[in-house]
Amino acid sequence: MDQATFEAELKRDGYDVMTNTTAGAKVNPEHSHPFDVRAMVMQGALTLTRNGKAQTYRPGETFSMPRGCLHFESYGDEGAVILLGRKF
Repeated sequence: MDQATFEAELKRDGYDVMTNTTAGAKVNPEHSHPFDVRAMVMQGALTLTRNGKAQTYRPGETFSMPRGCLHFESYGDEGAVILLGRKF
């Protein structure tokens, strides 16, 4: 899926759309969000660990998480740019 189509779907479905940039390696310890998430990796890579399973997402790949989902986020040395949709 391309960025324009993904962003249009987020807006259609009532998500707030933003871009999240992480410059360089980073690990966010286990946490959750008070909103639903749908996102697309634009640059770099993001590894999400949820329910004891890690999955890495690369440019063009999308993922979603329901509000309250406990997860870890980790980024490699190159960091990542994520197109992020949040729905409260």
